[in-house]
Amino acid sequence: MDTTVLPKLHENAQDFMPINGTDYIELYVGNSKQAAHFYKTAFGFQSYAYAGLQTGLKDRESYVVIQDKIRLVLTSPLKSGTEIGKHIDTHGDGVKVVALWVDDATYAYETAVSKGAKSYMEPITEEDADGKVVRAGIYTYGETVHIFVERKDYKGTFLPGYTSWETPDYNPASTGLKYVDHMVGNVGWDRMNHWVDFYEKAMGFVNILSFDDNDISTEYTALMSKVMSNGNGRIKFPINEPAEGAKKSQVEEYLDFYEGEGVQHIAVATDDIIKTVRDLKSRGIEFLTIPDTYYEAVTDRVGKIDEDIAPLKELGILVDRDDEGYLLQIFTRPIEPRPTMFFEIIQRKGAQSFGKGNFKALFEAIELEQELRGTLH
Repeated sequence: MDTTVLPKLHENAQDFMPINGTDYIELYVGNSKQAAHFYKTAFGFQSYAYAGLQTGLKDRESYVVIQDKIRLVLTSPLKSGTEIGKHIDTHGDGVKVVALWVDDATYAYETAVSKGAKSYMEPITEEDADGKVVRAGIYTYGETVHIFVERKDYKGTFLPGYTSWETPDYNPASTGLKYVDHMVGNVGWDRMNHWVDFYEKAMGFVNILSFDDNDISTEYTALMSKVMSNGNGRIKFPINEPAEGAKKSQVEEYLDFYEGEGVQHIAVATDDIIKTVRDLKSRGIEFLTIPDTYYEAVTDRVGKIDEDIAPLKELGILVDRDDEGYLLQIFTRPIEPRPTMFFEIIQRKGAQSFGKGNFKALFEAIELEQELRGTLH
C-alpha cells in the first residue's frame, strides 16, 4: 500500500492522525466459515487469509475475504464464555472493529487517548517472517472500536498470525465492489452530538453535513444525522440518532434489536451500479422495494443523467444530485436475522453528498419492511 500524502479536502478538519483509508472491517459472527461462504457467494468476495486452530489460536477463528480495496474479517468463538461470544449473544452478528490505516499507529492512539478517547488496546507490534505491523485501538459508540493499523513494514498476507487462505476450486467472480465509501452508526437518543464532539476532538474529524428531522422524516418516523469526515475525505462516518415521530423509526428498531449503539450499514462503491446490482440480485441479495411513482419525477428533480431510467426503475436504484454532480444508490434488506445491519451500494458521478433527495422514498421503503416485521408501531 502506497502511503503518499493525500490531498486535504476539508480544510477545517484538524486531521492530526492522518488516516489513509479503511484497513479492514471485522464482524463478530456466529459461524465464520459459513459467513465467509456467504460473502464470497452472494457479494463476490475472494478468499484471502485465515487464523484459527491451524495457526495456533485456541479461542477464535477468523476468515478474511477481499474485494478490490475492501477487506472483511469474519470472526467466531471456538468455545463458550468468550468476549466474542458475549458480543454475538447481545448484538447478533455485527461490526466490532472499523480498522483505520495510518502511518503511525502509536501516535494516532496516543493522540486520541490524550484527547479523551477510551483505550481498547494499547500499541502492540506483531511480527513474522514478512515484517511487522503495529496496531492500537480505541472505543467509539457502543462496543464498536477503531483499531489503528500501521503496516508500512509488512509485506505478508493481511497481518502476522494469519496464513494465506486459498480456495482454487471455489472463487466466485467479483460483483464490482471497489472500496468502503462510508459507514453509518446508530446512536441513542440525544447522543449524536456527543459522538460528533468525540470525532472532532479525539480524531480531528470535521462535521461536513447535518440533517435534522425536517430533512429526514415521513408521515410516521424521523431521525437526525451528522456526517463526520477526516481531512482527505477517505473516512466518512454519518451518525444517526432517533427523533420524535408518530411511530418507531428505523434507528429505534435498530437500537432495540442490536441492544445498543453500533454500525447500521456499510456503503460500498462501484463504478457500474446497474451491472453490480443485477449481479447481486442474481446471487440472492435482496434490496428495498422503491415505489414506481419515485421514477415519474426523477429527471425533473435531478436533471440529465447518463443512465436510462428504465433499468434504474427495474432494479430500484435511487438518484440524487448536488452541486458537484450526481450519485446512484441502493440499499439491501438487513443481511442478518435481526433487523440491524445492511449494505448500501453507491456510485458517485461527482456528487459528494449522501442522497438527501432520496431520504423520503428510502425511509418509506424501510417503513414498509418494518410493517411486515411488526416493528413500526
